[in-house]
Amino acid sequence: MKDEKTELRARTRQYALQIIRLYEKLPQKTVAQVLGRQVLRSGTSVGANFREAHRARSTPEFISKLGDCLKELEETAYWLELLADANVVSSVETAAPADETNQLTAILTSIVKKLRSKS
Repeated sequence: MKDEKTELRARTRQYALQIIRLYEKLPQKTVAQVLGRQVLRSGTSVGANFREAHRARSTPEFISKLGDCLKELEETAYWLELLADANVVSSVETAAPADETNQLTAILTSIVKKLRSKS
């Protein structure tokens, strides 16, 4: 679990940096900035919630915090889709963060399922 924790901690941090870089490239148009702030907020909070999860006092609290991560990932996926669908940025620019969103979602979902099945 230690290696997985360290890897996911680094991965969620890199994910946040990826989201920050995307936000910095957005046009200065109002719609781009509004959607961009949303994706920036949700995308960068995944790593913060993941770190908080590892300070949990119990397994149910840990699962709850991972649930917060999953909610933020789902929200980020939505904002990324809107950025591409509204032609604010090309789908090529959102492809890598969207792929990482899906991968992190699958990993965290798997962890939650394993923990729930043990309890």
